[in-house]
Amino acid sequence: MSYRWIVTDLDGTLVDRSLRMVPRSREALRRFRRTGGQVVIATGRSRESAAPYYTELGLTGPAILLNGAQVCDLSTGEVLLDQRLSARAWAGVSQLLDDLPATAAGVAFVGDGAYRVVDSALLDAYAARDRVSLRPVAGWHELPADQISKAMVICANSVVADDLAGRAGALGVTTLVSEPTYVELLPLGVDKGTALTWLADRCRVPLAEVVAVGDNPNDIPMFAVAGFGAAVYGGHPDTCAAATIVVGRCAEGAVADVISHITTLA
Repeated sequence: MSYRWIVTDLDGTLVDRSLRMVPRSREALRRFRRTGGQVVIATGRSRESAAPYYTELGLTGPAILLNGAQVCDLSTGEVLLDQRLSARAWAGVSQLLDDLPATAAGVAFVGDGAYRVVDSALLDAYAARDRVSLRPVAGWHELPADQISKAMVICANSVVADDLAGRAGALGVTTLVSEPTYVELLPLGVDKGTALTWLADRCRVPLAEVVAVGDNPNDIPMFAVAGFGAAVYGGHPDTCAAATIVVGRCAEGAVADVISHITTLA
């Protein structure tokens, strides 16, 4: 089997704990592109947050963002797919955000912007880590109810996150815990797998010729549709169990390991 696309998660997969792209994986992806392959980033990050890594790889095609809610060509700014919460779902989500305890704080994504209502050390740390600008608004009612791509809650610990994820289950949204303390609320039915399926169909690339790489449960939907799924060693147990293969650690070049493996299969 010859694989045409490598679709890779960023954090914990291609990008290490210091938020730097692992050089061995970066160079392997560049070699893959030189042989005619295409690299697609698939991340929970926004356009602003993902752009530096996209540029570092020298990519020119589409990227899957906000865990599948958006697909954008970051080289041109063209938005190819923008899926949004229903106004009814946003009404419930915004109420949840208003009622958050002091151990959690919310963010909402509209277009290419990210918005906050409260000042919070949790949000400050998130903004610094993901290199995203959080724009203040006086209340969630100021945002257009039919244009919310994703809401996100940053929690002080995993106990708070698990509780919020459970409560969000009745809101008519896709709920996922993308990191132990990050709860994401997406349009119903939206995930990285649905976005990858849409994009591959648009580009006329058979999913059997796609390799997906990731480390967290939000990457499992990609494994379910791609021809080959590779999990990073030390990733979430459910992710490792869903993968075709488990490769090495992120910091040691997990994505490069994947490329080496599929090269031997060609």
